Amino acid sequence: MENDAVQNAQGTPDRRPRIRRRVLLASVAGCAVLGGVLTLLPWGSSGTRAPAPAPGAQALTAVTTGVPVGLPELASLIDEREAHLRTHPRDAKAWAVLGAAYVEQGRRTAEPANYPKAEKALRTSLRVREENAAALGGMAALANARRDFQAARTWGEAALKADPKRWTTYPQLIDAHTGMGDWKAAKRTLERLQKLRSGPAVQARAAGVYRDRGRREDAAAALSDAAAAAQAPAERAAYVERAGQLAWERGDLDEALRHFKEAVRLDPDQRAALAGQGRTLAALGRTTEALNAYRVALAKQPRAEYALELGELYESLRMGQAARVQYDLLRERVAAAAAGGVDEELVLGLFEADHGDPRSAVRRLRAEWRRQPGIAVADALGWALHRAGEDKEALKFARAATNKERGGTVRSALYVYHLGMIERELQMAWPARRHLLEALRINPQFSPTRVPVAEAVLSELGEPSVEDVPKMDGTTAP
Repeated sequence: MENDAVQNAQGTPDRRPRIRRRVLLASVAGCAVLGGVLTLLPWGSSGTRAPAPAPGAQALTAVTTGVPVGLPELASLIDEREAHLRTHPRDAKAWAVLGAAYVEQGRRTAEPANYPKAEKALRTSLRVREENAAALGGMAALANARRDFQAARTWGEAALKADPKRWTTYPQLIDAHTGMGDWKAAKRTLERLQKLRSGPAVQARAAGVYRDRGRREDAAAALSDAAAAAQAPAERAAYVERAGQLAWERGDLDEALRHFKEAVRLDPDQRAALAGQGRTLAALGRTTEALNAYRVALAKQPRAEYALELGELYESLRMGQAARVQYDLLRERVAAAAAGGVDEELVLGLFEADHGDPRSAVRRLRAEWRRQPGIAVADALGWALHRAGEDKEALKFARAATNKERGGTVRSALYVYHLGMIERELQMAWPARRHLLEALRINPQFSPTRVPVAEAVLSELGEPSVEDVPKMDGTTAP
């Protein structure tokens, strides 16, 4: 035995290290094969996969990165943050997340009672920690949701001062600038955002700016890219719904309906897409389906504008009593919104102009114009003035809403229709005819009540005559 030991020490190599290496190599190879097998196993097999993040964690990622999120996940996040804050009331970040979640829940459900809760949480975050960019950005989002664009701009600028590289603040500023009618600032803000960040959320935001500038093809391409790159179904559904809205605005009804249906398939809580289905089905003459789609949308997201659209659809079907029910609902929703700090003067002004008291609409919309002179307000005020018999002043606002040099580049059939009808009342036959024809070219079925009026007025105006041809100074030939 002593000789064997000496032999091992002097000449015969010890075999144990070699055996260990072989075992190690075999183990590595086995793991590699096993990993390949697990990769190939279908989800339903006995193989395992990494667990999906909890609903609250999914919503936290979405809320803090400014992307749409599903309502169930949002509710889970709110529950988690509220439970956490009961034992950690000095957590400024948690308060900011809770506030942002309440804003998104209010926006998605059209339930304005969420907004006072959001404001309380965000202000608490700011009391715990001043110069808090997350809470300041949340206040900007809250102001935008309430349609207080001037306040949104102020909060957004404060958030950028606190953290200039926080990219999620820039979309809030874009919305604020757009609401204030400052399209040049909106464009500059988008350019700054694109230098900081890329990805589906930024592409979708860019699509909105392109749409407002009349660049429909660019907007559609950006939304298509955003939807393809979106990770979560709710996020993808939001971008697909916006693509449907673009298709609707250009009168491509079949494509719009495909987008709206796909959005609802991806996210059954995507009520804007259901309302879009109602709008599109009505234009296609499928009125029973359209009525059902609107009713479902209103049941889960009772927005005042949906009630107005459904009421006008009932009117087009000569169902006056059913229309009045929707108009009563509209008034209720506007009152509830006001209690939550939401400005619904725009939709209320449009309603009063066509279905109520036009002079009340003028008063409301004048005040709105002084506060936030956006393109949508210019169009609504012009139309209210027309309905109140003030056509000369109405023309000024209708032109502002469609003047490309002043930012009125949205390709809106409704805006151009309003302009044409005001011109017709002022005996401006040539431009009236041109603009009414343009409205029908933009979207031949833009409204169940207004399209028949536009067609009747065009028939009344007839073909242009030599006297109608405008001279260089804008007047017509004598």
